[in-house]
Amino acid sequence: MSQILFPQQHYPEDVAVLQQEDKTILLVGTAHISQQSTDLVKQVIEQEQPDVVCIELDEKRFTALSKPQAWENLDLKQVIKSKQLTTLLVNLILSTYQKKLGGQLGIMPGTELLTAAQCAEHRGIPIALCDRDVRITLRRAWRATSLWKKGYLLATLIASLFDRTELTEEKLQEMRSKDVLSELIKEMADALPQTKAVLIDERDIYMAEKIKETKGSRVVAVVGAGHMEGIRQVLSQDNQHRMEEIANLPPASSMGKIIGWGIPALILLTLFGIGLRHGMEEFGANALYWILANAVPTAVGAAVALGHPLTVLAGFAGSPLTSLTPLVGAGYVCAFVQVMAKPPVVKEFEQVSNAITTVKGWWQNKLLRIFLVFMLTTLGSAVGTWVGGYKLVSSLAQ
Repeated sequence: MSQILFPQQHYPEDVAVLQQEDKTILLVGTAHISQQSTDLVKQVIEQEQPDVVCIELDEKRFTALSKPQAWENLDLKQVIKSKQLTTLLVNLILSTYQKKLGGQLGIMPGTELLTAAQCAEHRGIPIALCDRDVRITLRRAWRATSLWKKGYLLATLIASLFDRTELTEEKLQEMRSKDVLSELIKEMADALPQTKAVLIDERDIYMAEKIKETKGSRVVAVVGAGHMEGIRQVLSQDNQHRMEEIANLPPASSMGKIIGWGIPALILLTLFGIGLRHGMEEFGANALYWILANAVPTAVGAAVALGHPLTVLAGFAGSPLTSLTPLVGAGYVCAFVQVMAKPPVVKEFEQVSNAITTVKGWWQNKLLRIFLVFMLTTLGSAVGTWVGGYKLVSSLAQ
């Protein structure tokens, strides 16, 4: 069982020294946009000279912090093929939110984590990345959130981008002592308990187990202040049996599969029933209505997003077919065509954090336009499916 000890050096309350069996763990809680946290991390590592430094990062986030130019190597086609556009967008929005606050506070988010890695490397101390893959975290959070609350979450995140409220000096001082992202998540906990469980609670368990796995008798672990109490509580527990579950995507629910394949099956059966009951002429008229009901709003969505003409054509031609299978959506097809026809250049990747905070930027920046194409064509296809489906059922009932 872990015990809280007094540090050998005089540290503030942001540092807890815990004993876990034969391992001493110095848990350093930081605010991700705080110069004080950056200075504290450097002080603890220099004074303690630990056997290993654990950092609240995964490989993807560590690369993004240490090699900002990695944006240039992002394979958007692969992102779309693996159906991770939504994950990428949410990650981009959260990153932009922190950068905006960081700009007002005078320090970029994650500086203290990068400083921990650089300080350890300079002294020949091994580092261990102890956080869960951010893609797994975001996708688990997305799957754990109901359809209605997905809309609430996205609306809240997007609204934060366009918030022009200037922070007072008092508010800035308060934020300097907090992990801002964790505070935001805590505020949403009542409305989105499943999301909070994935973003905070599961990661507390994951990081605690990873910290215990590290080699060495003296460990410095640098984590967001919002995770300190949770890690303290679970550090003494044996949660190794949960690691496989929380480190992977949950399997798709049976109900989701039934709905995913059930709607296309219902559409096809309804068309077949119309043909049997009312004849082939009525079958043809309703089939054409179904095609146009899907094709037109999807193409309109692509056009409103200022998609390439080939993207608009792909939406028109592809949506009647993609609506009949849950394996691929019209939004992904259109986004893929848009990437091929109008690939974003390096400059637009570099400017995306500024462009995403303005309405005009979403249409001017080629990267953000891909997200627009994806969202508006997905919406258009969904509208078409329900309008077309309603018409088919009404025709069958006549």
